[in-house]
Amino acid sequence: MASDAAPHVPVLLKPLLRECAPISGRWLDGTFGAGGYAKGLLAAGADHVTGVDRDPLAHEMAAEWVGGYGSRLTLVRGTFSKMDEYAKDLDGVVLDLGVSSMQLDQAERGFSFMRDGPLDMRMSQDGPSAADFVNSADVDEIADVLFHYGEERQSRKIARAIVMDRDKQRFETTLQLASLIERILPRKKPGQSHPATRSFQAIRIAVNDEFGELVAGLEAAERALKEGGQLAVVSFHSLEDRVVKRFFAQRASTGGGGSRYAPVQEAKTPGFEQLSKAIGPDDDELERNPRARSARLRVGRRTDAPAAPVDRAALGLPKPVLLGTM
Repeated sequence: MASDAAPHVPVLLKPLLRECAPISGRWLDGTFGAGGYAKGLLAAGADHVTGVDRDPLAHEMAAEWVGGYGSRLTLVRGTFSKMDEYAKDLDGVVLDLGVSSMQLDQAERGFSFMRDGPLDMRMSQDGPSAADFVNSADVDEIADVLFHYGEERQSRKIARAIVMDRDKQRFETTLQLASLIERILPRKKPGQSHPATRSFQAIRIAVNDEFGELVAGLEAAERALKEGGQLAVVSFHSLEDRVVKRFFAQRASTGGGGSRYAPVQEAKTPGFEQLSKAIGPDDDELERNPRARSARLRVGRRTDAPAAPVDRAALGLPKPVLLGTM
């Protein structure tokens, strides 16, 4: 058996296993990363886990230990938005959203404003990079990305500064961009996050189309799960959690209702049963893994209803930002 040692700690793994117990059958880990959730599921009783990740680094790292699980673990290089093409009739699906600590820790990937590296941020390591975006998008495009995906209140001020500075020198590194943001925003107070936090989050989301992937992935999970199968989603910021929360609320609704303010909806069979409200980390996990601070876990159980597309307009998605050709 492969070693349980992992370079990064999966967030909210214990409550996830508790909420989904008993763990058995066939599962899919749609954000494989360093393999922490897959290992946890296999140790808890899953017969087989399909691990999906678009990052080639995840597959390179797993090559050292994946063979120890034999036929119980299968890896697929792809996106979780296409998970129903990789596996069907699943007993469970796990999604750990956002960037992984594995990616943040590698300066050459360009995700972190704390380490100097190329301004990249591409999870799949192909397609337009963060540098392509900030060096070619106009002020309005940059400001829209920072505001809608990062909730950055100074988005237009930062966007104007980026466009002005790039006329003198192209943005190539993470510290170039982080230094610009630090220069023009008020100095942070003790306990506050780094001034570049929201901007880096926003650009990363845009470069990787993370909200498009999220909604398509939730719909794909509904198609891939069998009756009684469970969908567990861990999110790390309020925008993601809002989408997941509304997805479950929408797909667990039976319709009907109505009032003098809202029309009666046609009755329907819900696709999911909501199993719990959002679950956060306990004090013990926070002490061991500060990254878990903002994490929220939501779990739903699949019904026997046919899979159906969601009303995306009702999910609370940030305003779509159409990136230029870059």
